[in-house]
Amino acid sequence: MKVAIMYSGGKDSTFAIESAKEKGWDIQYLISIKPNRTDCYLFHYATVEHTKDLAKILKIPHVLEKCKVADPVKEAQIVKKIVEKRQKTDPVNAVVLGGTGLQETQLSSVQNALRPLGIEVFAAHAGEEHDLVMEKMVDKGYEIMITQVASDGLMRWLGKTLTKENFKELKEDSVNFKFHIGFEGGYADTLVLDGPIFDERLQVEKFEKVVEDEYCGHVKIKKLRVLDKEVKVRN
Repeated sequence: MKVAIMYSGGKDSTFAIESAKEKGWDIQYLISIKPNRTDCYLFHYATVEHTKDLAKILKIPHVLEKCKVADPVKEAQIVKKIVEKRQKTDPVNAVVLGGTGLQETQLSSVQNALRPLGIEVFAAHAGEEHDLVMEKMVDKGYEIMITQVASDGLMRWLGKTLTKENFKELKEDSVNFKFHIGFEGGYADTLVLDGPIFDERLQVEKFEKVVEDEYCGHVKIKKLRVLDKEVKVRN
């Protein structure tokens, strides 16, 4: 099957790439949408611009477009225009989203937009337990930076990178503060810095936190490098 993958650079869409590779699907290209506002319904805001670096590491063709609207139907039309144009040169049978399918607004909006083209849309890990999917990623060695938060109990995690060592602490906070451990529902967004499907990795050397209120904030990466895996990360 030939697929395109909606790619924010976060944990779910990155794991969708691994899943597609394991299934032997032909990934024709990645689709990344960078909003100029934080209130979009379908797309992550923080750090999406760095998908261009990850796409180069992954050696997968990449489309990066901007979004200026905050309306699920209009946002989905951006995806439709990209796919419709690429069908002439890089046809796909399906567009794959990350996650377990709990983001119904995102999933249904893109499904409705692409239905006239006869293109299937589904979540990569539909029906699975998101906490188990996330734990699997951490166990596999994915390094996941939390780049945007919108929940009580998550502000202290903003800018931190999840690892095997601190994932248990995040799970405890998710119970105490009642946020979804997989961040489904907009609790947080992420950027994957390293993982088993990467030949190289990202190193964030400088970033700033933008705090919007006591529960919401995001990071802006000021300096980032692509490094060989053998290069030791500086503390």
